[in-house]
Amino acid sequence: MGKADFLSPKAISNRIKSKGLQKLRWYCQMCQKQCRDENGFKCHCMSESHQRQLLLASENPTKFMDFFSNEFKSEFLELLRRRFGTKRVHNNIVYNEYISHREHIHMNSTQWETLTDFTKWLGREGLCKVDETPKGWYIQYIDRDPETIRRQEEQARKKKQEMDDEERSARFIEEQVRRGQGGKAPDTEPVYTELKRESEEEKVAFNLSVPVAGSSKSSSALGASALTVAASSVKRKETSSGSDSRSEKKKKSALEEIIEMEEKKKKKQSLASRTDYWLQPDIVVKIITKKLGEKYHKKKAVVMEVRDRYGAVVKMIDSGDKLKLDQNHLETVIPAPGKRVLILNGPHRDTEALLEGIDEKNFSATLTLDSGPQKGDRVEVAYEDFSKLA
Repeated sequence: MGKADFLSPKAISNRIKSKGLQKLRWYCQMCQKQCRDENGFKCHCMSESHQRQLLLASENPTKFMDFFSNEFKSEFLELLRRRFGTKRVHNNIVYNEYISHREHIHMNSTQWETLTDFTKWLGREGLCKVDETPKGWYIQYIDRDPETIRRQEEQARKKKQEMDDEERSARFIEEQVRRGQGGKAPDTEPVYTELKRESEEEKVAFNLSVPVAGSSKSSSALGASALTVAASSVKRKETSSGSDSRSEKKKKSALEEIIEMEEKKKKKQSLASRTDYWLQPDIVVKIITKKLGEKYHKKKAVVMEVRDRYGAVVKMIDSGDKLKLDQNHLETVIPAPGKRVLILNGPHRDTEALLEGIDEKNFSATLTLDSGPQKGDRVEVAYEDFSKLA
């Protein structure tokens, strides 16, 4: 049978299979030949060329192992230097990238049995810095190239020189500042504090009896006395107004405390009476889930029965169909003012009421209680806490 055509499906398939890595057990390191399957490897082992390679290796096995070990080491370190430089990297990452090349030297033909043994050997020989972590072994290449060492030393020398220049300039500036201050220690910055009185009745006195050039003693004394009288009257007014304002503040704060206490009490009562379930029989609800299709989406229904607090059997108002739905798939219905509703949550739970008005800004409504001990009272209830009665 002749050889398949270059563009035939079989030839293309063979070329695709020959690319990439194959199984390691079908690779012959002595002949550096990769077989695609077990039958091919068996035929290769029985070939005359393979037998000659085995005879050569049996004469001096150490020579071949040393050759493969050196090749593996040099190629591994070259990849580590070129790809990662002097960065610290996991040894398995480098090894996976190394064996991705199809013609690489396999580790089973070297003197190292595992990658860990090879990593430890690199550390002992001083070729890399190695350290063990819970995630495995990490290696860092040590670049001993004279050109690289010279470049690093030059960079360190430049950096030190720049630091010396900065230190000299800083010292020069400090010396100039010290000379400008005349050798004295720099003044501390002033600390500003809040003006506080020791007592509420303490008065602030102003000494305005400063002599003015070109004026007589009598005029200065008269001006000082007039200013003193004016200042004292102002002080009295300020004292009286300040006492009045303080008393008002005290009264106002007491009133605010009472209001805050009442609000906290109401909040505690409302939180204690609130539950995460709200379904009740004989109320009108709206279906909000789209899983049932457009036939039931945004349509109204009446709750016929409540099951396990969170589920309900509803009857469609339009078609009369019965469905079993969760409360997450339903929402309350707000009727027109003047209609009867049922409060579903909060301190007035299970209380019927009359809808008086709607507050769209706060998403709440004003209800007049129609039953219970607080019948006739007006309360503000959120949209989700009441619904239309059927």
